[in-house]
Amino acid sequence: MAVGRGGRSLMGPFLVINLVVYLIVLGLAGWSLDKYIDGEQNHPHLGGNPSTSFLLMFALIAGVIGASSMLPGFVHLHKWTSQSLATAASSAIISWIMTALAFGLVCKQIIMGGHRGKRLQTLEALITIAMVSQLLYILLLHAGICRSSYGPVYGSYGPQH
Repeated sequence: MAVGRGGRSLMGPFLVINLVVYLIVLGLAGWSLDKYIDGEQNHPHLGGNPSTSFLLMFALIAGVIGASSMLPGFVHLHKWTSQSLATAASSAIISWIMTALAFGLVCKQIIMGGHRGKRLQTLEALITIAMVSQLLYILLLHAGICRSSYGPVYGSYGPQH
């Protein structure tokens, strides 16, 4: 097995799944924020409580950063060098941090209770899925630290085939 082929085969599906989840989060958070701004908090698919506006804003921010952090991941998948690893890992960590902040607001939203519509519950579930899958993606990126057969490590330079 060539250097790094073990982690590389799993990288593509994680990137696609994360990109799709973040794009859906963007769509749901954008729709919900539009309804919330228009004063339709009593919409049957929205609902919410005082933390809803903060959740929607952080979900939009996390969705944008998460979706845009997949681009360096696809570049890393194509190049597969330690330089592209550093870029992909740093953007993935920032994306995970913003998603974790949105997840904290999801927890607050659930704890506060009240009527939460189906789309808001779906957004909460997708933020949770995004946080877990982004963490697994970060662990996969850093698997090369444990063993070089999983991917490039930070100390190596040049193409590794």
